[in-house]
Amino acid sequence: MTFINSLVTWIMKKRMHQIELFIKYPNEVQDEWFENLITSAENTEWGKKYDYKSIENVNDFRQRFPIQTYDTLKPYIERMMKGEQNVLWPSEIKWFAKSSGTTSDRSKFIPVSEEAMEECHFKGGKDMITLYCNNRPEAKLFTGKTLVLGGSHQINQLNTDSYYGDLSAVLIKNLPLWADFYRTPELAITLLENYEEKIEKIAQITQHVNVTGISGVPTWNIVLAKRLLELTGKDNLLEIWPNLELYVHGAVSFTPYRDHFKKLIPSKEMYYMETYNASEGFFGIQDQSDSEEMLLMLDYGVFYEFLPLENLFDENPKTLLLNEVEIGKNYALIISTNSGLWRYMIGDTVQFTSLSPFRIRITGRTKHFINAFGEEVIVDNSERALKEACAQTGAIIREYTAAPIYFEGNQSGGHEWIIEFEKKPDEFERFVDLLDETLRKVNSDYDAKRFKDLALKRPTVHIAAEGTFYKWMKQKGKLGGQHKVPRLANNREYVDSVLLLMNGLRFIKRL
Repeated sequence: MTFINSLVTWIMKKRMHQIELFIKYPNEVQDEWFENLITSAENTEWGKKYDYKSIENVNDFRQRFPIQTYDTLKPYIERMMKGEQNVLWPSEIKWFAKSSGTTSDRSKFIPVSEEAMEECHFKGGKDMITLYCNNRPEAKLFTGKTLVLGGSHQINQLNTDSYYGDLSAVLIKNLPLWADFYRTPELAITLLENYEEKIEKIAQITQHVNVTGISGVPTWNIVLAKRLLELTGKDNLLEIWPNLELYVHGAVSFTPYRDHFKKLIPSKEMYYMETYNASEGFFGIQDQSDSEEMLLMLDYGVFYEFLPLENLFDENPKTLLLNEVEIGKNYALIISTNSGLWRYMIGDTVQFTSLSPFRIRITGRTKHFINAFGEEVIVDNSERALKEACAQTGAIIREYTAAPIYFEGNQSGGHEWIIEFEKKPDEFERFVDLLDETLRKVNSDYDAKRFKDLALKRPTVHIAAEGTFYKWMKQKGKLGGQHKVPRLANNREYVDSVLLLMNGLRFIKRL
């Protein structure tokens, strides 16, 4: 295994030259992919409708049709799911990723072409290892196996030629043999639909496996870790897997989970790597061990546009290209891909932290914010405020969600938070004050509305009992995979639902 580890890491590191090329020539690489995408799709139904053959440059492209959402592309995607081809993309598309990025009852089915699998998703997976091995030459990742906690849905057949499932399930089902050899557990268990059954079986099996890496959403890896510790009687994961060296995470901010993982894996040598991999594509990889920023991957068959958040609701908003963006501003991400998504608003907001090379961090969702009173609080604000409050009070957060409290009579509005702690703060009232104070520091609009409690009063914070959010997700049928708790909402749908559950649990406890 040591020889194979050396061989695989050597092969992976050869890719660094290509990565360095797109770092050096980012705009040229994006121009090439733009030309490639337009030329490839010019004879599709969509390409003919918008006369792709006559498009001479990016400005033509941006003026040809407006920014798209899932609703506008849905009629085309539904036809593709029924077996029609050459609609949005020329090659055969038979796989669809069922998007589960929120707890919404509504499902989205994102087309995944063969090109997207190979040139985007799988390439991203290999580049993740490439960057890791480049940063840690002594890595021994391939002397053991990587535990992949994938999607909770089975692959479901739509018709004789089309299938869908969570993105992780779709990719695992199509992995090359060499990658499957280094993954645990076996495919049948990874793709189990019942998430509680899956967690139990993975825990039973992998406690005896030499796991050197973990990959998956933090929330569900914590659930698995707790079950492993219960089964083995060990105090931390290193007592079960002494060679564990890498954890690859994504889908949600790692900030609320960082301290928890330090307890689960008490080693300064443990390497944490964030990736930005969505149903629509693989976009970013953390390329520096000492920074949480992600390198924007520019040669994955994705052409990027960036919409300034302040222009989000304009009638005909103007997007920016890579050479026009600025550091520190929030942008809605707009993509055109080798799966036939054209000028598609993915729903995420990003902020550039560097322009040479282009590095980003995810700041939230276009729909996940609180702006009931003009305060414009985004997920990035809430994560920074909670991080500061935890740091100064010794708290560790497991999950949270927040929503507005609307004006009532002469009462000011406010924000209502529900927080489930792994470790409660030493001083709860000080925690709330620090949360409020930090929000005021990082968000001038929030600060203005908090002035003398005129529009916003001090936050109301509820402590949820252990397991509350797990029970809530289970109640919603949203356990596992890419499902995650919505952090912020501009309405009270989620908060009221969780409060109802909390009140019910208290009533049962009193009985």
